Amino acid sequence: MMRWGKLIRKQRSQPSTYEPEVQAEKRLEMWIQEYGHDLKWLAYSYVKDYSTAEDITQETFIKAYQKYSTFKQESLIKTWLYKITINLCKDHLKSSYMKRVVRKGAELFRSIPSSKETPEEFLLQKDEDEALLGQVLKLEDKYREIIILYYFEEFDIKDLAQVLNTSPNTVKTRLRRARQLLQERLTAEGSSQSE
Repeated sequence: MMRWGKLIRKQRSQPSTYEPEVQAEKRLEMWIQEYGHDLKWLAYSYVKDYSTAEDITQETFIKAYQKYSTFKQESLIKTWLYKITINLCKDHLKSSYMKRVVRKGAELFRSIPSSKETPEEFLLQKDEDEALLGQVLKLEDKYREIIILYYFEEFDIKDLAQVLNTSPNTVKTRLRRARQLLQERLTAEGSSQSE
C-alpha cells in the first residue's frame, strides 16, 4: 500500500529511557547527532521552507539546552524535543511575519535509487513517493502531524498522545481520518490523471 520507508532514508537509533549524566555540551552534541535530522524534517513538514526548518531546529536545541533542568524525565528525550519543535513551528506559523509573507515551497525530499530498480522503476516510484508526500503536506495540520509522526518518525500511539497533548483515542481517530483523507485524495488524483 504505502511505502513510507522509501521517502526518507536514514538510520534510526533506538531511543533510550535513561540518559547518563554527561556534560551539558556533550549532551547537546548527542541530541544534535541523534535527533537533528528528524527534527529538521519535522519542522520542514510544518513550515515548508528548508532554511526556516533549520532555524527552528537550532532554536529547539537551544531551548532544550537552556531548559534541561526543567525536564522531568517522565518521557523520552526524543518526545520532549519533538514537543518543543512542534510548538516552535506552530508559533512560527502564527507569527505576524508568516501572515504577511507568502512562502514558496522548497524541493521535496528525494529518495536514493536502489540498485535493484531500473531507472524507469525508480522514476515511477519517485513520482508516486512525491505524490504521496505532496498529499501528506497538503493535509490539515492535525492530520499531517499524525501521519508524519506515526509513519515517518515511528512514534507509537501513547507517545503521540503525549507529544500532542491529547488522548490516545483522539490520536487513533485522527490517524484513521488522515488515512481516509489520503486515500480519497490519492484515488481522486489517480483517476484525474488517467482521464
